[in-house]
Amino acid sequence: MAKLQALQALRDSASASWLDSEFTTSLSAYLHQFTMRLKTLGVNVMIPTAVISAAAPSGFPASGNGLWYNTPAGFWSKTYLPVGNGYLAAMVPGGMAVETTQLNIESLWSGGPFQDPTYNGGNIQPSGATAAHLAMESIRASIFADSTGEIDNVEVLTTAPGAYGSYVGAGYLISSLDLSGSVSNFARWLDLDEGVARSTWTQSNETFVRETFCSHPSEACLHHISTASNATLPNTTFAWALLDSGLPAPNITCFDSRTLQIRGSAGEPGMLYEILGHVQSTQGSVNCVPLDATNATISVTGATETWISWVGGTEYSMDAGNAENNFSFKGADPHQALIPLVNTAANGSYQDTLATHIDDINSTLYGQFSLSLGQVPQLDIPTDQIRAAYLVDTGNPYLEWVTFNLGRYMLASSARGTLPANLQGKWAKDVNSPWGADYHSNINIQMNYWSAEMSNLNVAGSLFDYIEKTWAPRGAMTAQVLYNISRGWVTHDEVNIFGHTGMKGGPGGGNTAQWADYPESAVWMMLHVWDRFAYSNDVEWWRAQGWPLLKSVASFHLDKLIPDEHFNDGTLVVAPCNSPEQVPITLACAHAQQLIWQLFNAVEKGFNASGDTDVAFLEEVQTKRAQMDKGLRIGWWGQLQEWKVDLDSPTDTHRHLSHLIGLYPGYAITSYDVDLQGGLVVNGTNITYTKEDIIDAATSSLIHRGNGTGPDADAGWEKVWRAACWAQLGNASEFYHELTYTIYEDFGPNLFSLYDPGDTDPIFQIDANLGFPGAVLNSLLQAPDVASPEKSIKITLFPALPQDKWKSGHLKGARVRGGFIVDLEWDEGTPTMVALTVDENPLWPSRSVEVIYAGKTVGSFVTEPNFSTTIQNF
Repeated sequence: MAKLQALQALRDSASASWLDSEFTTSLSAYLHQFTMRLKTLGVNVMIPTAVISAAAPSGFPASGNGLWYNTPAGFWSKTYLPVGNGYLAAMVPGGMAVETTQLNIESLWSGGPFQDPTYNGGNIQPSGATAAHLAMESIRASIFADSTGEIDNVEVLTTAPGAYGSYVGAGYLISSLDLSGSVSNFARWLDLDEGVARSTWTQSNETFVRETFCSHPSEACLHHISTASNATLPNTTFAWALLDSGLPAPNITCFDSRTLQIRGSAGEPGMLYEILGHVQSTQGSVNCVPLDATNATISVTGATETWISWVGGTEYSMDAGNAENNFSFKGADPHQALIPLVNTAANGSYQDTLATHIDDINSTLYGQFSLSLGQVPQLDIPTDQIRAAYLVDTGNPYLEWVTFNLGRYMLASSARGTLPANLQGKWAKDVNSPWGADYHSNINIQMNYWSAEMSNLNVAGSLFDYIEKTWAPRGAMTAQVLYNISRGWVTHDEVNIFGHTGMKGGPGGGNTAQWADYPESAVWMMLHVWDRFAYSNDVEWWRAQGWPLLKSVASFHLDKLIPDEHFNDGTLVVAPCNSPEQVPITLACAHAQQLIWQLFNAVEKGFNASGDTDVAFLEEVQTKRAQMDKGLRIGWWGQLQEWKVDLDSPTDTHRHLSHLIGLYPGYAITSYDVDLQGGLVVNGTNITYTKEDIIDAATSSLIHRGNGTGPDADAGWEKVWRAACWAQLGNASEFYHELTYTIYEDFGPNLFSLYDPGDTDPIFQIDANLGFPGAVLNSLLQAPDVASPEKSIKITLFPALPQDKWKSGHLKGARVRGGFIVDLEWDEGTPTMVALTVDENPLWPSRSVEVIYAGKTVGSFVTEPNFSTTIQNF
């Protein structure tokens, strides 16, 4: 116990004694106490002045592209630094003699059929389908008959969560050095140029360096320890610990003399997982030591450098998420797939693996795209201090640039595996993560990918595979049993990795319709499917995956639209519906109507390229699109109505901007076409709105919605969405106000977006981090989609540039729908050059393009393969 107390004192003071060799060799005996102590990582560790580094460490990028600190990490969500390769992820505190790296495996989930073999994705049982259909008919009739078109709840259609499960942390890698004595010159940082987290410090007359990264090419994560002088390291120990007793204790053994093997399950019963950690060194000896029947450590002595390469996997398989496999989602034991990965790591040199990783990061993030905001790196101030000094409206171009790059880095680090980025990317430490770290699909997963296509970041493949293999198969069951629709498939808001497609709520849960009643989740995702094609022109992918997804979702909604029997205006509407996450439950919600209209446009635009010969389907889409209510009405106080019934309150500051989906990221408002959307009947009177009318109404709604600190705590994503919308309206001051407010209010010292940031230990929620680059891009360049390719592409330069903040800079390699690249440069707040280059296979050859700056056309051309032009007169 005395050794444990010494360790605890060490966590609170850098001058305390470190672990000695006796303790490290008997780590297992203290493992429980040690892991319980690690739960208190939130203690703010104060380091004596002599310990800290006064300037960025020598290895920090001269460009300033990274985050650095001269104090150790505290709270996980506020101070740890992320690395990841999509398959695996890790949060790095940047420790000294003891490092406790928190690990993740992308598919490690509790719940699902691994916990409950009868789990059916939250669907009503087939035996209850008839009752559900009758209930749906009754609900619709009640809505139509009500004087204000409302009902109280739809609980009868919802189901209890059951074994919904949660994304689960995979424990901690503990790496300890047998060191004692005072510490100086401590620094830790995340290098965004290289995708490597590092820490360095001086102790016992040596300067030590730790490096951690997760390599996408090798599908492994590595942790490396060395000294600046290449001196012999102190005795080193590697161990693994599970820090949450909510999971069963795993079996930890020596797979061989250099490899730890961890095998456990995410519950009892639960999904099987395995981690293999292989240790190598230069000189010295490596020895895996069994401590007891279920535990082991690896000791390294006499080495000048040592590193551990860890790989991990589970028995989860998306390919088994269908009726043919009884929706088991169960694949093979992960062990056999991990062996070649760990063997590759064992046979490769550390420097070669690191070099390959850095090349991959550079080619993925910066090879085809770059952004400058005229930032000046602040290399003499740690990131947490820069963040603490940050002010709304005043801003800081350097911190905003780093935040932009961090967002793209985190997306690439999360999305390039088998599963897409979830609510926490691929980083989560708990057994029961907040909101399950699942896929909330009424803004969150969509915002994760806002910047992907435009910033030339090709990372959405896992997203579309996930939709095809987990949403579609069980979503077809939901369509049948809940809606009595046999064409296509449907999902709702909350979705896990086990195809949870039903309405997640349940009797007695209150009015869960606010989040459960959202059958448009897949519709919104089909806009991402369409954009993948519109940006890339990949016809082969479109025919194989994109079009089948789009057609099946559109087919369902063709059958779900019904005549409006409340207003009796001859339109087709959805019912029941509610604007995501708020009541009332009503008909023809603006959000749903706008989304479905855009979905049907995508069907028409992509039909010829699809190779589909089902002309009857296309004609049905065209006919019902013309009959649809378009979701655009102006209400009594000049707002764009959120519902077809004029129920909006001017004091509603709800976090969601659901009825403004057509402003951003959609286009039903932004590219409003009076000929296609303008005619409607209100109280028996024919009304036609102009585009100015619609934009003014949307602006009024955005103003009244507030700054993004409305009901339900405080999240960054609601502010990022507002920033993007203000940019879409060309309002630079409001755009920058919301963008800076996002960082000021919700981003932590490690620039993580924090839900309810005033909490002592706030929740990390990644959507604002990943949405931030999308909002920034929308202020610099806009080329919104349109209903028909017969319309010209209008490219607006610097629609919301904060000229006095981002005075000079460049945007290079940005992609635009239709298939071309745009490069921009500006100085003193005004453009100096724009270059446009059409792909060799543009989606629509001979399409007109108009380039606009400050409300004036500064250039125009017609697309043709490999066409390029440069504009320098503005």
